[in-house]
Amino acid sequence: MKNNKTIGWLLIAGAIGVFIPYTMLTITFEYPDILRQDTGIILTKFHEGGSKLIFTWFAFALVGIPLLPAYILIGTKLENKSSLARVATTIGVIGLIVQMIGLLRWTFVVPVLADAFVNATNDTTRTAAIVTFKTIHQFAGVLLGEHLGQLFTIIWTGLISISFSRLKLFPKWVNLLGVVSAFIYLLAQAELLSTVIPGFPVWELAGFIGSTLWLIWLLIIGIRFLQLKHAPDITTKAITA
Repeated sequence: MKNNKTIGWLLIAGAIGVFIPYTMLTITFEYPDILRQDTGIILTKFHEGGSKLIFTWFAFALVGIPLLPAYILIGTKLENKSSLARVATTIGVIGLIVQMIGLLRWTFVVPVLADAFVNATNDTTRTAAIVTFKTIHQFAGVLLGEHLGQLFTIIWTGLISISFSRLKLFPKWVNLLGVVSAFIYLLAQAELLSTVIPGFPVWELAGFIGSTLWLIWLLIIGIRFLQLKHAPDITTKAITA
């Protein structure tokens, strides 16, 4: 029962932790819409944000850390009952770490490029800063953080929801919400392909809707774990309410 509560609080802390800095970035940095702007505008606005913006990005990258032990504890509880849980845990942990690496570029790489662009004394330096930013953004942001990181998180969500369903640990609607959020989140991958394939069909709201539903699902799962007051172990008793 103690582990159940630990998992619950970790999931809730992770979900809320991700939501707070993300909301701050939408207000102070117009994220993620700012990424559709010209690179010069992005670097200039980032430079104007100063240390406060850098620390906000640093927080955004690290607040998901509570999810790492949560994933591992869930996998440990379910691995003897569901073979999918062991695979899901490995994929989920890798996904979280990769996303953190991608986000940390805003803390340790972008500030340098923003300073170089704003304080440049010639067009050559500005052009170099722009090209470097685009390269770093495409690799660390699009490839690592948004593609691999989010894709692995999507797979974890789908696999763990299926495991919950097979073991009848949670109500059907909870498991269905996990699958639906993962599917919609998956559709957001089209926007990444559009960065290299012009005209690729994109549903612009997929990322926002999918990630929002995913955070809501994560909160619900966390609350459900906290409600396991009378069950000594999640593998021995299902929540049917």
